[in-house]
Amino acid sequence: MLSTPAPSVPARRLAIVLITAVSVAYTVIALMYFRWGPGWGAVSALIMLAVVGTHHLNMRAALRGERSARFPLLVVLQAVATYLPDFLLPGGASAVATPMLAGTLLVYLPLGWGCALVGAAMAYEGFILWGGLDFAVVTAFYVVSVPTTGAMTYALVRLARTTEELARAREELADAAVLKERLRISRDLHDGLGRSLTAIALKGDLATRLLDREPGSARTEMGELVRVAREAAQDVRRVARGYRAMSLSGEVDRAAALLESSGVSCQAHLAAVTLPRPSEEALAWGVREAVTNVLRHSRATVCTITTSTGDGRARLEIANDGVPPGPGRAGGGLTGLAERAAQAGGSCAAAPTGDGGFLLAMEVPA
Repeated sequence: MLSTPAPSVPARRLAIVLITAVSVAYTVIALMYFRWGPGWGAVSALIMLAVVGTHHLNMRAALRGERSARFPLLVVLQAVATYLPDFLLPGGASAVATPMLAGTLLVYLPLGWGCALVGAAMAYEGFILWGGLDFAVVTAFYVVSVPTTGAMTYALVRLARTTEELARAREELADAAVLKERLRISRDLHDGLGRSLTAIALKGDLATRLLDREPGSARTEMGELVRVAREAAQDVRRVARGYRAMSLSGEVDRAAALLESSGVSCQAHLAAVTLPRPSEEALAWGVREAVTNVLRHSRATVCTITTSTGDGRARLEIANDGVPPGPGRAGGGLTGLAERAAQAGGSCAAAPTGDGGFLLAMEVPA
């Protein structure tokens, strides 16, 4: 099957780089600008390491489109590491870790709950950082950084996940297109070459029987055999190119000639109506498949091909009088014919009749 290179790896790498850069930036801010007093450097470093570590584990799982095996423990640990410094250290230390926690909450929780908790975190940071109008700008900076950093983290994770999902969908569509084309080629080869190969076999047998007693007739049948073989070669080329335009009247003429040369009387009654191309091609394939089955599987002496129209529908009926005794089963040709009829917006049915015959009926939009 075809496969396409997934463009998700660059998107995931971009998300990792940006999220890591934000984590490093907030860590530097925490270690350089917050005055936690002498002796608290090691404690603050350990606290930020815990914040960044839990945040990294949560984001790594989120970028893979899954939850960590330790969920929700890691989210709780990140929240504890974020707000524990407010009880141990002076200066509103959680302000530099809350933006990372906001991203985790938006990614892992339902969006409504996540937004509500982010709003509560903003209110909390505004409350503990407020030191009067002199600190209004600093307070506003840290409060605004909570939703902006959280939204950026959420967007990056969603971008990476959506890109991966689109890459998988693209691969699945490519595989489906390949499978569809294989089915088309298989069906067209069965429906198209079946009649031609049957005709070649019948004409070859007839020419062999006539060779000694009627050489002229044998030569005529050999010429017909060559003509049918050339048509089969053209059918193969049409299948390879995907070109399958067919004419109902032309297919009926070929079917009648083939049946007559095989000793089956053929009567054709076609309604004078112009059909849409999909409908006409579906009925033409119906004629081809039905005649192939008559020659292969029946003991028919008479075959009738009839088309009619009414109520916006065109109906094709192909009947013969030679169904062999014994149970029958639907073959691949009739299954493919039903699919063609369905694609044209119609239906197909085939069944023995009560008088020992067989009837194939197709209806398509007219």
